[in-house]
Amino acid sequence: MDKSAVFKNLLFDLDGTLTDPALGITSAAQYALCKMGIEVTDRTTLTWLIGPPLIGSFEEGFGMTNLQALEALKHYREYFSEKGIFENQIYPGIAELLSDLKAAGRRVMVATSKPEDFTHRILEHFDIARYFDFVGGNTMDEGRPTKADVIAHVLRSCPDAAPENTLMIGDRRYDVEGAGAFGLDCAGVLYGYGSREELEQAGARYIVESVAALRELLL
Repeated sequence: MDKSAVFKNLLFDLDGTLTDPALGITSAAQYALCKMGIEVTDRTTLTWLIGPPLIGSFEEGFGMTNLQALEALKHYREYFSEKGIFENQIYPGIAELLSDLKAAGRRVMVATSKPEDFTHRILEHFDIARYFDFVGGNTMDEGRPTKADVIAHVLRSCPDAAPENTLMIGDRRYDVEGAGAFGLDCAGVLYGYGSREELEQAGARYIVESVAALRELLL
């Protein structure tokens, strides 16, 4: 099957797929938890927070009420908006892949649980904003709290998107499950923060180990 002909529309997750945000996210989370009276001495134990919506993670992972989780999110953004947002790095080969996808006539979009304001700043920082036809994410007031909500928002911008010509690319089960809600296949990437087991159990159609393997799948 000629994948490049089939997948005209490509939806990319941000964290763990386009960029490695571990330092910024874990540092911001460590700061927020400290403000909430929870001391985490080793921020690397917080990498599981990369990918899923933060409100649910604060509630489920730390036993917070919804109001407490919202307060923690406020503290998280205090740190992230000023410093954590750029404690981040683009994965090697991603910029070149995006450039080649655009040259091949593909419609390339972002579908992330990160607020769109932060997402635009990150894409501009790494000089890859120019490759995207549409950037979809959460809102600062949590108006799109799930990955399915975000994907629905992105698909509304792309009237010709259909299961046979649209692919989601992400590193966590939330990407796979969000895509599945609309009948879309998902390519899971193992260079991010999800395991093969997680992606397989969620139902990823394709699993790739590297940016080079992702290139081979898409081009």
